[in-house]
Amino acid sequence: MDDIETPIEPANLRFLRRLVTVLTVIMIFGVLTVIALLVIRLNADPKPMVLPEQVTLPDGATATAFTVGSDWFAVVTQDDTILIFDQVTGTLRQTITLDQP
Repeated sequence: MDDIETPIEPANLRFLRRLVTVLTVIMIFGVLTVIALLVIRLNADPKPMVLPEQVTLPDGATATAFTVGSDWFAVVTQDDTILIFDQVTGTLRQTITLDQP
């Protein structure tokens, strides 16, 4: 049994094996980092909505959504009312009240 020799591994094959191992560890670390950042980002509190300065909401109205059109912008309030303002002057153009089902 002592006559059996272990084959000697070529240097370039040893280098490739170590390189693949290191790259595998780096890739696993990268995937875990991306997953961790996604979890942190998706669980963060949303930034408070900042409306343009020329928008004056009616008393007691709280904005929940904001969108901009070509020459208008709309604010959806907490009581399901859509307020459409002129983009240049900031005056209220239209008020739409949504019916509750």
